[in-house]
Amino acid sequence: MPEQHLFEYAVIRIVPRVEREEFLNVGVIVYCKSLQYLQTKFTLDEARLKAFAGEVDVTTLHEHLCVFEKISKGDERAGEIAKLDIGSRFRWLTATRSTVLQCSKVHPGLCTDADATLAKLHAQLVLPPVKE
Repeated sequence: MPEQHLFEYAVIRIVPRVEREEFLNVGVIVYCKSLQYLQTKFTLDEARLKAFAGEVDVTTLHEHLCVFEKISKGDERAGEIAKLDIGSRFRWLTATRSTVLQCSKVHPGLCTDADATLAKLHAQLVLPPVKE
């Protein structure tokens, strides 16, 4: 049986009006210390976002989500945070914020394949349900 690894994840949310506490899931961050894995996957469905919050600047949101990806990968073009160790980057990305771009609480799980887990969580928590 493949080895199970403890992982943590958080959902990235767009919260257009913080005071209303309404949000739209747009991405997932997965961190696995034992595999030295930290990746972000997001999908910005412009039609869905416009229907939910027409006043949101989609271009700016996309740029900020790309920075989340770069920090996850340790891409130094993303600034000083990207130079931190992998665990510190995850904690920084998932820190509580009162901004339009927020993360859920961090949740744990077990996985054998972190890439497959990221894809599964992204499909379950971000993408609209597939109609059969």
